[in-house]
Amino acid sequence: MIKYDENGLVPAIIQDTQGRVLMMAYMNEEAFNKTLQTGETWFYSRKRKEVWKKGGEAGNIQKVRRITADCDRDTVLIIVDQHGHGACDDDGESYTCFHNLIMSDGPDQSDLLPQREALSWLYANIEDRRRSPKVGSYTNYLMDNGLDKILKALGEEAAEVIIAGKNKDDEELVYEVSDLLYHLLVLLVFRRISLEAVWEELLGRSSLSGN
Repeated sequence: MIKYDENGLVPAIIQDTQGRVLMMAYMNEEAFNKTLQTGETWFYSRKRKEVWKKGGEAGNIQKVRRITADCDRDTVLIIVDQHGHGACDDDGESYTCFHNLIMSDGPDQSDLLPQREALSWLYANIEDRRRSPKVGSYTNYLMDNGLDKILKALGEEAAEVIIAGKNKDDEELVYEVSDLLYHLLVLLVFRRISLEAVWEELLGRSSLSGN
């Protein structure tokens, strides 16, 4: 299944479910088998000459979701749920080991993925509620009363964001912006406009403006 090098090792690239590369380490056959058997990542330390479990001491374990090999079967890609403070053990603070920036022409799209996934999750829940109505659901109440009701609620939420923006209570502003985002997503679902269309428009504007 896996082609190990002359030292009995194979490089393992570790990536989280949002597409962020967390680290690269080596596995020997024992570490690879332990990863398969336990569902958590194990590696081989070339310095200590021993197999070790990621997060075994610090608690920042990696739960394996998927393992694939490249076309030559001499490198593996492991998708994980990262637990604890992150993958980097050197500084104890960074989520990914690849945090030493050398060159950049702007934010990478992967930097936006966690927030994007959260909005996509909420959009999917609203869409599911539209397909499968539930008694007492506020989302269904808005949908059942049609576009004018949704727009009225959206206008009210926008006004509340403006008021909160004038105040000095950060928690209030976060709360009202969250309400506004929810009502915006209800409108998109009602009009059957995908979030992808919004992402593409925003990314297009970013590339045109150079920001």
